[in-house]
Amino acid sequence: MSTILVIFGTRPEAIKLFPVIRALGSTPGLRVRTCVTAQHRGLLDQVLSIADLTPDIDLDLMEPGQTLDRLTARLLTGLGEVMDRERPDWVVVQGDTATAMAGALAAYYRQVPVAHVEAGLRSGDIYHPWPEEVNRRIVAPIAALHFAPTGTAAAALKRENIAPDTIHVTGNTVVDALQWTRARVAADPDLAGGLDDVLAPLTGKRLVLVTTHRRENFGDGMAAIARALVRIADRGDTALLFPVHPNPQVGPVMDAIIGAKEGGRPEIIRTAPLDYPHFVRALAACDLVLSDSGGVQEEAPALGKPVLVMRETTERPEGVAAGTARLVGTDEDRIVHEVFNLLDDSGAYAAMARAHNPFGDGHAAARIAELIADACRH
Repeated sequence: MSTILVIFGTRPEAIKLFPVIRALGSTPGLRVRTCVTAQHRGLLDQVLSIADLTPDIDLDLMEPGQTLDRLTARLLTGLGEVMDRERPDWVVVQGDTATAMAGALAAYYRQVPVAHVEAGLRSGDIYHPWPEEVNRRIVAPIAALHFAPTGTAAAALKRENIAPDTIHVTGNTVVDALQWTRARVAADPDLAGGLDDVLAPLTGKRLVLVTTHRRENFGDGMAAIARALVRIADRGDTALLFPVHPNPQVGPVMDAIIGAKEGGRPEIIRTAPLDYPHFVRALAACDLVLSDSGGVQEEAPALGKPVLVMRETTERPEGVAAGTARLVGTDEDRIVHEVFNLLDDSGAYAAMARAHNPFGDGHAAARIAELIADACRH
């Protein structure tokens, strides 16, 4: 039996890795161990619950106001100690988080091969997204297997002289997670039933789903986003559903500009972060998405929802090229203009909603599990 140690710490990692963990667990010859760092404690636990995953090791490293350097140091030493105890044959990391970067580095220090899920995404700007762009670049030369979600991502790795025979285009596992969760909600609507009371007052209005949490948008960018949301709500025919990220750089800015959550603008419904079934239900119910998230750029096209990306660059250019996503930055006027254009121009809306989803077919996890099993056999 080959021991596979899967490491993750944030909600997006958990969403994109739970299909991989399930696929690895059903593959003969593999013993799967899971380690969470709890880089996002509450948001991570939401996904673990719906996916029915109980981690084998929980480092619980989250601290309020933790700096990136302190977090990285604690991740590196904590994960190193886990690997010394577990002695894995392979380590699996996902994406671009501090957990992924430190996990890959700790494995390298022990000469344990690393498999990188969602490899090869590049924006070309080390400060957008920050620090994720550099986290990904650090993992790339360490990894022995690169699971690129698209041909564009695979080409980026080849330009960096990554050995072509280690690069495999698998699709993005977020599509697997989205399809699995939609099926669960369809079979058991109560999993996302709590959204009914939230959406009921918004009947008859165009619904914009909003998410924002990017570090590079903190400060002036977040304030501009808040002002844009007020102007969108003032249309009268539009409502915004806004699950507010728990980072303290987000909520207070929104309260100052939009008004307090209680007694503020009724057209802007602010909630706590939604668990994944409720988020998938909200995504299916909305007309369009306004977000600075990376993962939402992949999820929205899978449901035919146009996504306006509040960032200056994206490491997921496939969505922009396919027409499913559009970069709008954090300029208040630009955000408002682009949202109004989609709400008022049915042709522009249809062009984005009907565009091809470039991010996968829902079978990425099975491909990844087989490739890891094959590497273990050889």
